[in-house]
Amino acid sequence: MFKPLSLYIGLRYTRAKRRNHFVSFIAFTSMIGIALSLIVLITVLSVFNGFDQKIKQQIYGMVPHVTVTGNDGKLTNWSALKKTVMQQAGVLGAAPYVSGQGLLVRDGVVHPVMVTGILPDEENHISNLSAHMIRGSLNTLEPNQFNMAIGQNLADGLSVISNTPVNLYIPQVSVTPVGMIPRARQFHVSAVFNVGNGFGFDSSFAFINLQDAQHLFGLGNSVSGLQLKVSNLFAAPVIAQQLQKTLGYQYQVSDWTQQYGAFYHAVQMEKSMMFFILILLVLIAAFNLVSGLVMAVTDKESDIAILRTFGATPGMIMRIFMVQGSAIGVVGTIIGLFLGLLLASHVAQVNAFIQQTFHVQLFTSNVYFVNYLPSQVEFSDVFKVCVVALLLSVFATIYPAWRASRVQPAEALRYE
Repeated sequence: MFKPLSLYIGLRYTRAKRRNHFVSFIAFTSMIGIALSLIVLITVLSVFNGFDQKIKQQIYGMVPHVTVTGNDGKLTNWSALKKTVMQQAGVLGAAPYVSGQGLLVRDGVVHPVMVTGILPDEENHISNLSAHMIRGSLNTLEPNQFNMAIGQNLADGLSVISNTPVNLYIPQVSVTPVGMIPRARQFHVSAVFNVGNGFGFDSSFAFINLQDAQHLFGLGNSVSGLQLKVSNLFAAPVIAQQLQKTLGYQYQVSDWTQQYGAFYHAVQMEKSMMFFILILLVLIAAFNLVSGLVMAVTDKESDIAILRTFGATPGMIMRIFMVQGSAIGVVGTIIGLFLGLLLASHVAQVNAFIQQTFHVQLFTSNVYFVNYLPSQVEFSDVFKVCVVALLLSVFATIYPAWRASRVQPAEALRYE
């Protein structure tokens, strides 16, 4: 098959043996450097994508997307208000809640908690808390039964098992004949959930029945507000603004980005910064390619001179060495692509192997959202990484190829 002469010679130079073996070594390390850079880039970006997905799942499944409260911190007409907000486009569900701070006490062990009163049937419309139950069920939170659902970390800290009694104290007082005492009530832990502790769910949240919470916090028939679930997580700010206009300013409408948005965007920023930092690895490999090609030009000066005497133009000589350098970059990119995808797809298993072999805990749900290393390959990221690697490889060939085109035949053959 016919090939352009510059392409044919450039590819031959890629495979040809050189008089100076160090030049071959430099070319090989350049290719390996590009491959390793892509492996690291693809794996790290996939891990960031995995964390990003887990954060979205936590926010979408557990965090209220939009919250509606009254200016005085409570709602008295929540049933009518719920009908109004459900007419808003994009709202999938709404549920009342009562929220307040409290202290859980058992056998002298004290844990601060965020107490949330819910209606179990309504809660299923806005969160997937029921799906994370490892003991018991949300349906045990019946009115006047004073049952409680807590996270696994909190249950472990209090050493509770099924139906263990715990005392809940809230920062309100009751007036008694002996004076003012903190308001308290004994509850039984009837359910335990595990959703990961990234936002503190498993260690600082306690759920009770809505009516029990209303009685405990002295709200009567009022609630703290309505929690809403929307169809598009990232449309929540717009929906919140529309609801604020619809309901008027006697209500306060907020969305998840006001509480958790900074954290989510920080992860996004870290991913972008990591991408640019790791691109420097590809750039270093490209500089290695430059030095390798410069040495290859020196090694092939006599060949260049002979080609020039046979009529090869400076442009043809330049294309030959650009083909040679680009071929090294392409091979390195292909190797890095396949090995990077392989590692990114099995990074959780690699992490588990390291932990089991060296008896270390690299990830814990007390700090991160999971106790393993999540990974999700985004092919848009893979495409960008490969394009950047190929472009840097091509740009790295320009200067050595230009030097090759400047070789003078008479000077190169003088001592041959």
